[in-house]
Amino acid sequence: MARYELVLPKMGESVAEATIIKWIKQPGDSIAVDESVLEIATDKVDSDVPSPVAGKLLEVLYNVDDVVQVGSPIAVIDTGGPSDETEQTTVPKVAAKEEQVTKPDDDTQNTESDQEEEIPGMSALQESESQPQDFSANNSGRFYSPLVKSMAAEEGISIAELDSLKGTGSEGRVTKQDVLDYIRRSGRSTGSTASTQSSASEAPKVSSIETKSPSPVSVSGGDEIIEMDRMRKLIAEHMVMSKHTSPHVTSFVEADVTNIVKWRDRVKSDFEKREGEKITFTPIFIEAVAKAIKDLPMINVSVSGSQIIKKRDINIGMAAALPSGNLIVPVIKNADQLNLVGLTKAVNDLANRARKSLLKPDDTAGGTFTVTNVGTFGNVMGTPIINQPQAAILAVGAIKKKPAVIETEHGDVIAIRHMMFLSLSYDHRVVDGSLGGSFIRKVADYLEAWDTNHEI
Repeated sequence: MARYELVLPKMGESVAEATIIKWIKQPGDSIAVDESVLEIATDKVDSDVPSPVAGKLLEVLYNVDDVVQVGSPIAVIDTGGPSDETEQTTVPKVAAKEEQVTKPDDDTQNTESDQEEEIPGMSALQESESQPQDFSANNSGRFYSPLVKSMAAEEGISIAELDSLKGTGSEGRVTKQDVLDYIRRSGRSTGSTASTQSSASEAPKVSSIETKSPSPVSVSGGDEIIEMDRMRKLIAEHMVMSKHTSPHVTSFVEADVTNIVKWRDRVKSDFEKREGEKITFTPIFIEAVAKAIKDLPMINVSVSGSQIIKKRDINIGMAAALPSGNLIVPVIKNADQLNLVGLTKAVNDLANRARKSLLKPDDTAGGTFTVTNVGTFGNVMGTPIINQPQAAILAVGAIKKKPAVIETEHGDVIAIRHMMFLSLSYDHRVVDGSLGGSFIRKVADYLEAWDTNHEI
């Protein structure tokens, strides 16, 4: 019997882990080549994991809701051939050996299940490494995740103490926060539980940041308590991490886009008949951004320790709101190589698939710069949070008619113009005001110089 270890595939530059949300196949089921075995969720998108081999599923190595590191074995498949060690795809325990960082204790990290609380790098692989406390004597039948067991072992919490805890997670499960609260009540030190693993896309050490536990929020009888869904929790963690990582600076410019508005009004009907696509302002904005990046490429960077990574490709993410109210950022790869028709088709395709939850992991991977259209909601400007590990994000506001001063050969005149604000948030570690201000001005210049006779 040949055993093939199915591993969690790589799902993008900044994706280090995924949560198992459903096993499509169960032990004993037959599997065809490229047939989906399980469903997973990352902080970016949900997706299926197919099998590259045919055979029978022998064993699943993780439960639903477990957090798994990229490259870790997740299932064992019998391929039906003779036993051969070379056919196995065993992956060494690299993910669990990453550099450790210390994060501040924060009561705000209370989530429904402790697996979703895990910091990238914490996985079930750690359970087998070193646990002085013996949990094999758990006769209560209660499930404890690897993270909870590890924390309990490090703090000397017995299985009887765990059994006595009232869990606040799904189906009464004991979560990481339940253990932390018990440690505080019992007067134990939390020093060992604060040490967690780091992934390449996480914030640098923040152990020196002093945080205070928030006061309990009072709830009256008429208030409604809504549990965050999984995606909202991940978005919240990503946003907090970005603010901890990058000192944000935001610059603003106002642009006259009258020529663009008039041009679009003139061509949109013919364009839709010819291409079968509606042309919006978004691809025009993305085209201007791609041109500005080619002019000022040091805005298209990321940070790795003390190194600046200058990106070769110009992959522009476009923030899209989902029907649930959550946010996702699909990426247009090599945006500078597409003409306006190609950009329009790419924008419409990604937006439609985002709304229908049909995006694949690769659709949200590899972004080097992000554009968010706050004008969609009637907002004139915004101060967006940087989408790590990128160094900048541009917000485009609503287009409004305003009286504006126009310089002519006969003198200044006042006219009604279509105006909009652009706002650029950038990482002040690597982007100074000169570069940030020059870049956003460059984008505005490209928009204002739009040719009303432009043919597509």
